[in-house]
Amino acid sequence: MTTTDAPAGAQAVTRALGLLHCFRDNTGELSASDLARQMELSVSTAHRLARTLVAAGFLEQNDRTSRYRLGPAVAELGQLSLHQRGLHRAAPELAALSAATGAAADLAIRSGSHAVILVGASIQPSTGLGLRRPLHSTALGKVLLAWPGPGEDDLTALPPLTAQTDRTIVDRDALAAELDLVRSAGHALNDGESAYGVRTVGVPVLDSAGRAHFALALRSTPDVLTDARLPSFLARVRACAEALEVLLLPPDRRRVRTFD
Repeated sequence: MTTTDAPAGAQAVTRALGLLHCFRDNTGELSASDLARQMELSVSTAHRLARTLVAAGFLEQNDRTSRYRLGPAVAELGQLSLHQRGLHRAAPELAALSAATGAAADLAIRSGSHAVILVGASIQPSTGLGLRRPLHSTALGKVLLAWPGPGEDDLTALPPLTAQTDRTIVDRDALAAELDLVRSAGHALNDGESAYGVRTVGVPVLDSAGRAHFALALRSTPDVLTDARLPSFLARVRACAEALEVLLLPPDRRRVRTFD
């Protein structure tokens, strides 16, 4: 659909949603000028959109500074989304996995070119926020790329692959080859590619179509997650992924299992 034949009001809706996305990196309160700059709009237009979102409860305005922050409607919908996805049932499983391995366990979904952690050790207790990390530089992201959802298998659609460390894969052909290895092994590794001194192993929570509905990872240091201990870590994280498949996916989207 082109801009000319878009339904009336579609541009305003798109801009309002874009305005909300300006807050997704936990930037704190933003002024109308901040929003205008990020959205490439005039300050008056950004202010008008923000005031509309304030009236609907999606933003709040600080009376002292006139700056904006996310409102209660966003928090309410976020909590509803987590419960509708059943993610509140995942927290005890991740806590048990962390306790058994001494590593941090996280569960993520894909959002565009990022892996978004929704449950697990990386959720910030003070804010309830997780992490948005580039797909190409994390084990979680590699899992989501290796078992993509519908329309998510085009690596050329990703933005430039920026280096987080000197180990980060920044060439698309090299990334494609890495994903072939991930699929063959059934798991992904991040060995200092997102940050030095971090080693992570990730596996998919697969649905009946063979897609990664979620990605599950254990994060530690190379001294803890050694090559010798990797099989033990993998056995536990895979068992957790199978449990999450039952807990989080509706019956018609679970894989059919056969037992000898």
